[in-house]
Amino acid sequence: MKVRLFQIFDYVLLTAVLALVTMGVLFIYSSGINSEGINVSNEYVKQIVWAGIGLFLMLATATMDFRKTTRYVPYLYGFLVFILIYTRIFGRYVNGARSWIGFGGFGVQPSEFCKIIFILFLAWYLERSRSDPPTRRFVVATGILLLPLGLILIQPDMGTASVYIPIFLVMCFVAGVPLHYLLLLLGGGMLTIVFTVLPIWQSEIASHSYRIINIFTNDKLRLICIFATAAISLIGIIGYVFFRHKYYYWITYVFVIICGALVFSRFGGHALKDYQIKRLIVFLDPYTDAQGAGWNIIQSKIAIGSGGIWGRGFLQGTQSHYRFLPQQSTDFIFSILSEEWGFIGGAIVFGLYFIILLRSIFIIRATNNEYGHYIASGILGMFFFHFVVNTGMVMGMMPITGIPLLFLSYGGSSLWTAMICIGLLMSINYRRYDFSEFI
Repeated sequence: MKVRLFQIFDYVLLTAVLALVTMGVLFIYSSGINSEGINVSNEYVKQIVWAGIGLFLMLATATMDFRKTTRYVPYLYGFLVFILIYTRIFGRYVNGARSWIGFGGFGVQPSEFCKIIFILFLAWYLERSRSDPPTRRFVVATGILLLPLGLILIQPDMGTASVYIPIFLVMCFVAGVPLHYLLLLLGGGMLTIVFTVLPIWQSEIASHSYRIINIFTNDKLRLICIFATAAISLIGIIGYVFFRHKYYYWITYVFVIICGALVFSRFGGHALKDYQIKRLIVFLDPYTDAQGAGWNIIQSKIAIGSGGIWGRGFLQGTQSHYRFLPQQSTDFIFSILSEEWGFIGGAIVFGLYFIILLRSIFIIRATNNEYGHYIASGILGMFFFHFVVNTGMVMGMMPITGIPLLFLSYGGSSLWTAMICIGLLMSINYRRYDFSEFI
C-alpha cells in the first residue's frame, strides 16, 4: 500500500494533541514566574524543544507500518528487561527513585518508553495465543506484566509502575480473557495496597487503634493468617476437584486473593517508605499532616478553588508564583491551569482529552487487524489512567502517585512516549482496512 503523507494524519486527533501541548507550554512558562513577575526557569524552552522532537517521532511512527514491528517485539521486550535492570543498578536518583539514566544534563526515564514496548509485546502475545486455553493465556500474560512491573517497583517508582496495570487489564479484556481472571488480579492488587497502608492509616489518621490491624504489624500473626488462608484455598481446590461445585471454586477464589495480598503487602511495606505510603492515604484527610504529606493536596485544592469559573487570568496565579505548589510544572500542572483559566480552562482540557479517548475507541472498533486492535486498546488504557489519576489527584479525590498529565506536564520522556503512542494510533487508523501482504 502506497503511503500518502497527508492521508496518514487523523486531523481531529492531531488538533486535540497540539492544543494540549500548546497549553502545556503556556502553563509551564507560567510555573516559572516568581512573585516578582520574573521568569526564573527555562523549563518552557526545553518543553518546546521536546515537543518539536515529539512531533517528529509522531510523524515517523505514523508513517511506519505498525504490523512490521511484530518481527522485533520479542527482542524489544528483552531490551526492556535489560534497560530496567541497568537503570536500577546504575540509574540516577530523582525524587527518591533510581529511575533515570543519561549523560551530563540530559536524562531519560526508561520506564516511560518501556510502556510502548510492553504494549507491543503483550499485543503480539495476545494475537498469537487466541486459540490457547484461557487459563494459560492469562498466566503467561500476567508473567509478561509482572517482570517489568517488579523491576520498576524496586526502583522504587510506584506511580509509573501503576500505569502498567490498567494497560494490561484493558488489553486482556479486549482480547477476551475471562473477566473473573482479571478481577482476581485487580482484587488482589487493590487488597495488597489496603493491607500495606492500613498500619500507617491507623497511626496517622485513625483516632484509635484496632486489634485486627495487628495482623499487618506483627509478623507471627501475619504468617498464621497466610497459612490459614492458604490451607482454606487448598481445601477449596480439593473440594472443587472431587465435587465440582461452584461453592468450592469461589471459596478458593476469595481466599487466594486474601492470601496473596497478605504475602505481597509484607514486601510492599518494606519496599515503600513511610512518606510514600502516607501519600496513598493522606487524601482522606490531608490536614492530619498539613505541613507534610497533605501539603500538596491542600495547596492544589486552594489553587483550583480560587480560579472560580473564569480564572484569575494567564500569569496571574498566586499559588504557583509564590511557590506554594510543589512539582508544579509536572504533577500539578492542572492546578496552575485551573487557577489561571478557572473552570472553563479545566473543561477545555477535559474536552480535548475526551476527543482523544473517543478517537482511540473509534480506531479500536474500526481496525480489522487484531494486533493493531490490541495496541490501540493498551494506548487507550494508558491515556485514560493518566488523565483520571492526575486530575483526581490534584483535586484531592485520589492519592498522590506522581503520575503526570500527558501532553501538558513538563518532561521529555512522558511527552515523547505519548506522542509515539499517538503516531501508533494514526498508523493503525490509516491501515485499518488494508489486508495486503507486507514485507
